[in-house]
Amino acid sequence: MTQDLLPVTRIPRTGLPERALVVGDPARAATVAALLDGAEEVSYHREYRAFRGAWKGLPVTVASHGVGAPGAILLFQELADAGVRTVLRFGTAGAMRPGVADGDLVIAEAAVRDDGVTHQLLPPEYPAVSAPEAVFALQRAARAIGAPHHRGLVWTRAAFQPGLLPLFSYDGAGLAAIEMELSALLVTASLRGLVAGGVLVIDGANADELVDEQATGGYNPHRDVVAAGVERGALVSLEALRLLAEEERA
Repeated sequence: MTQDLLPVTRIPRTGLPERALVVGDPARAATVAALLDGAEEVSYHREYRAFRGAWKGLPVTVASHGVGAPGAILLFQELADAGVRTVLRFGTAGAMRPGVADGDLVIAEAAVRDDGVTHQLLPPEYPAVSAPEAVFALQRAARAIGAPHHRGLVWTRAAFQPGLLPLFSYDGAGLAAIEMELSALLVTASLRGLVAGGVLVIDGANADELVDEQATGGYNPHRDVVAAGVERGALVSLEALRLLAEEERA
């Protein structure tokens, strides 16, 4: 019998662990999955690559969603269709406030919905908020390994680089980081009754500065300080999933 696969991502409709860690890059999904016991790849279609395995005895799904919220939300929706009930996003981001350094982790409390997709699903007044228990679990996990981290609001924005049109800026509004997918996850989670949150590794400056920095060679996310942050972030994310499961059983 042919396995029943969901139509867009081609992930299995049944059989996935109900706790998932999602990342943008399919290669990073494989790297994170390598930390699991008994990891196996279950699907790979377009940017959507999925694995299952176990972290300290906890069954876990690891999946990639690609770049940008319109494509990522398709994975989030189909993970929910497949029975996943807890989703943490682990990604990279640009710093938005002083004191947030390259390689640091930002644990998202909520996100600005400038993602290019959720405004077509819900009015702008609808919030994109992390589950409090996800925030606390990520913070506990970061403290346990001594990972430099911050809590705060993040800006999910569809445009990665500025173009000819002026872009509104949240500079001065106290946001911690800017990225491209988290608000779509948080909105999906609220609509589908999921527990969701996110932790981001700082890999450079505010996205509005990318053009000038690229011209001077300044922006480079492929540095040792970022790689070290990514390693810490993977451990923090997986451990937070375990802590959430432990809390549910208590």
